Order: sequence, then structure tokens, then C-alpha cells
Amino acid sequence: MLKQKGAGNENSKLKKPQIRFLADMRSVLYDQKWLKTASNFEVYYIYRGVKKKNGLRYDITVIPPKMLGKEFVKTKGHYHIGDYQEIYEVLRGQAIFLLQKGKDKIKDVYAIEAKKGDIVIIPSHYGHITINPTGQTLKMANWISEKCKSIYELFEKKQGACYYYTQSGWIKNKNYGKIPKLRFERPLKSKPKNLNFLK
Repeated sequence: MLKQKGAGNENSKLKKPQIRFLADMRSVLYDQKWLKTASNFEVYYIYRGVKKKNGLRYDITVIPPKMLGKEFVKTKGHYHIGDYQEIYEVLRGQAIFLLQKGKDKIKDVYAIEAKKGDIVIIPSHYGHITINPTGQTLKMANWISEKCKSIYELFEKKQGACYYYTQSGWIKNKNYGKIPKLRFERPLKSKPKNLNFLK
């Protein structure tokens, strides 16, 4: 397996990851001025299908600490096709999960700050991104239905989610027009024993 910078030795037993490069992220970033002179680099790593159980897939994502210009490093973001939900657990570091409901018009948007051991459930019909707001590597795991498909085009079309998390704090994405005020929710402290709701 290729050794990744910042991914750590604990991932050595995992299968080869899908690597998100800066070039893959260009369409969803806030700091387009910085992008003009930035060279391509590895942003984060996705280990898909680490294990599978009862029609569910378990993935691990590793996001080393970086700045994408003025913006904190994040995942590209996606929506699920259909009514599928997803569940995340922070394994190391800290994360901010940003969730938004709606496509051209955003009906709801909220953020969840989570640390090691915290659980976050992504409800149906919410697009979501994960941000690493610290100087430490973020490692998180998710369970999702093997039947679930993700779409990235909605975030690409609007240049990211409806809020960016930057060195100056939260900034509205003007490509959305009017958006709700950002609210904050708490993570769960334990994972549900039965994950059949994900199917």
C-alpha cells in the first residue's frame, strides 16, 4: 500500500485509499484567489468498504490538518440519492459536520462540533461536509447502506456548502442567495445498537 503523508501507521492494514487531491476540490472552495497559485496536493483519504455487514458498508476517512487558503480543510461534500441516512463516529481529532437541507433553496442548515467518540447521524435529504478545524489529523468512520449512491454536483454547482468555515469564522456562500441562520446541534454520545434504519 502507498504510504500517505499524515495518514499514520494505524492505517497500514487498510486497503488502498481513494485520495482526494486539491484538483478534485477546486469547484467547492471559498478561496479562489489562493487556488490560482496553489499547486496540487493530497487533501484527504477515503478507505471504502473496510468491512461490510448486513447490507451496510463501513468506511474510514482521514483528513490531515491543512488550510485551503483561508478555509479550513474539509471533505468535498455530497447528498444521498433517495431516503438514505448515514452515521459517523469520530475516531481521532475533532470535526465540524455541516448539514444543509434543500438544493437551490436551503430550508435548514446546522453544524455539529464533535470530538473523539462522538456520533453524528446524517438525516435523509441533507447534504453534508466534514471540516477539520484543528492542527491535528481527523480520523472518522461511517456506516452507510451499500445501496446508497452519493451525488456531488449540487455542491459543485454552488461552489460548496452554503457556509464556509474560515480563519475569520463562518462566512455565507453568496452563490445560494438567501440562506437560514446557521444553528448548532450536539452530537450523540453513543451509537445506536441497531443500524437497520440506515438500510
